[in-house]
Amino acid sequence: MPVSTALLSATTPNSALRVVQAVLAAGFVCGTLDGISALIASGVNWKTLFQFIASGVLGPDSLQGGLKTALLGIALHYSIAFGATIVYFGASRFLPVLLQRALPLGVLYGICVHFFMNFVVIPISAVNRPFSARRFLVQLLIHMVIVGPSIAFTLSRLLR
Repeated sequence: MPVSTALLSATTPNSALRVVQAVLAAGFVCGTLDGISALIASGVNWKTLFQFIASGVLGPDSLQGGLKTALLGIALHYSIAFGATIVYFGASRFLPVLLQRALPLGVLYGICVHFFMNFVVIPISAVNRPFSARRFLVQLLIHMVIVGPSIAFTLSRLLR
């Protein structure tokens, strides 16, 4: 069954379960690979990285919050990854080409996610960090190579 037919007819309990499993797997893969990439790119330890992510909600004090704020940061990080995955999956129900051409369209989706994060999410968050062109470009590359393609490719493979 072609990807488009499988997605548009996802009404049986088995197909619905398959969709949920695919979305969970893609979100987990994306969040994990993106987290590892962020650790490598930032050069900070895992606790500091995820405390910084928690600062989007808690502000700069999250860096003093210990393990609790690091765990909150992990939860927020994966929530964003799952949210991006759900958006891609939802769009793929109307545009099956998103799963049929997962790699190139995943790269484009990564760019979209990066711009959404930088120009919508971060500005309305409590993150207090000056703009850095280098950081912006490194994160853009991570989103193009890791975030978008991992979502698109995982969904494409699991929903065949």
